[in-house]
Amino acid sequence: MDVLSPRPSVGQIKPYRPQRPPRDGRRWIDLSLTHNPLGPSPLALDAYCEAAGRIHCYPDWGQDPLRHAIARRHSVDADHVVCTAGSEELIHLVAQAFSGPGDEVLCHERGYRGFLKAIRASGATAVVAAERDMVVDVEAMIDRASERTKICFLANPNNPTGTYIPTEAVLRLRAGLPAHTLLVLDSAYADYCRLPDYSDGTEIVENSDNVLMLRTFSKMHGLAGLRVGWGYGPTAVIEAVNAIRGAFNVSLPAQLTAAAALADAGHEEATYAHNAQWLPWLSRELERVGLRVYPSVCNFVLARVPTDPSLGIQAVIDHLAHRGILVKPVADYGLPDCLRITIGREEENKALVAAMAEILG
Repeated sequence: MDVLSPRPSVGQIKPYRPQRPPRDGRRWIDLSLTHNPLGPSPLALDAYCEAAGRIHCYPDWGQDPLRHAIARRHSVDADHVVCTAGSEELIHLVAQAFSGPGDEVLCHERGYRGFLKAIRASGATAVVAAERDMVVDVEAMIDRASERTKICFLANPNNPTGTYIPTEAVLRLRAGLPAHTLLVLDSAYADYCRLPDYSDGTEIVENSDNVLMLRTFSKMHGLAGLRVGWGYGPTAVIEAVNAIRGAFNVSLPAQLTAAAALADAGHEEATYAHNAQWLPWLSRELERVGLRVYPSVCNFVLARVPTDPSLGIQAVIDHLAHRGILVKPVADYGLPDCLRITIGREEENKALVAAMAEILG
């Protein structure tokens, strides 16, 4: 008897299972997911509440109000914007539209793990280029490209390392890839990086016909629970994504709330200022109690737990959990002795450092 089974590449996918606080009545400090500690904009909350009376209606299939709000805020052409249920859905749609069995898709060693999931789900073969000191190695990526490479995924800045490569390096990567390869720039954390040599990729898209930029409302705008992402790219790519996405993939409350969030520049600045204050503070304090903290331009840090035969990383995780604090282990990124820790509110950051000092002595 034949047995029903998915394609072999699906069997290589490990389901995502994030840290989850026990339901024990305590107020947990969750620093395991990269949400906005300040929450959403008051304008976004008002829009969400107003949308409640319209949830019997289907959302706008063309996503026109949201696409035009994005276009105004980011000075781009609305006709080259597509919205999805989080940027992760867009990663999957692009992989589905432009790759399949027999094709190769290039990504980097410690790049966002959603890339590998989308590649395997499409049936394509993942080709992984090594990084150097937690930073994308452009030359290594170019060396791994071939005539079979249909897509190249680049997270910039990257999760979970928190590192980035400058615009010049991204352009060098684009120039070194085959012309038929679509370069996908995942710029989910771009709002936190305001360095002069960094670009989210907008102008690279506008000067190319084979580059797509991804953005999200989950980080700076604090709408992770609504799942809203968007992409900016050439006509052929946007049309392909629109052809295969669900007709109503971004809900009506999500569209209206995201559009309202874009109008609150004050909330964006407050979020950026909070991160600009507490990112260096947390990095410095964690170093002080004995962790190695890698430089980050995001709203989280990657910290390496000191090697000690009497103290493994699980003991640190368990101690933090005993204190009601969740952090993210990143062993599946090849970093078994590291933790990704989100920048929280002042009291959360201080509670984390105090708990770390207890366990590390």
